[in-house]
Amino acid sequence: MERLGKRLGWDEYFLKIAGDVAERGTCKRRKYGAVIVNEDNRIISTGYCGNPSGTINCSDIEEPCYREASNSPSGKDYGKCLSHHAEENAIAFVGTERTKGCRMYIAGKLLSTGEEVEGKPCIKCMGWLANAGITEVITKTKKGIERYLVELMKEEISEEIKGNYREAKEIMKKK
Repeated sequence: MERLGKRLGWDEYFLKIAGDVAERGTCKRRKYGAVIVNEDNRIISTGYCGNPSGTINCSDIEEPCYREASNSPSGKDYGKCLSHHAEENAIAFVGTERTKGCRMYIAGKLLSTGEEVEGKPCIKCMGWLANAGITEVITKTKKGIERYLVELMKEEISEEIKGNYREAKEIMKKK
């Protein structure tokens, strides 16, 4: 990670904060934290994985997580999970008027191993980022710090949408 003398660089600083925010998460599977930062390097919002405000937290329930128990792959079976992603919560708590032109830092880890996980947003959160006007996502990967331009993520969203329609067409053919 970048260093400026003995001080942390901005990316390292905000990713560290995102990692700390993740510790508030209530998901039994993964802990993610998100930090929204404006052009002046000021934090305007944070969010972590957790159930809707005022509802029971998954971490307070003795039963196993459905997605973990069924070994659901990342990005699948969200209908069985009411936990909001860190990106969604960070945007919801501040509102989209303040997020235009901002960047988001994401950090996370697996609870089963404690291993840091790459924080590239899922397809659902990419839509939230695009709608909120966030311009860039910065996350840690095994290669180091990665930057994703939300404008390019829109292409990925479009490809996913097209793929869903192709899949639906195939399903309809079988009927």
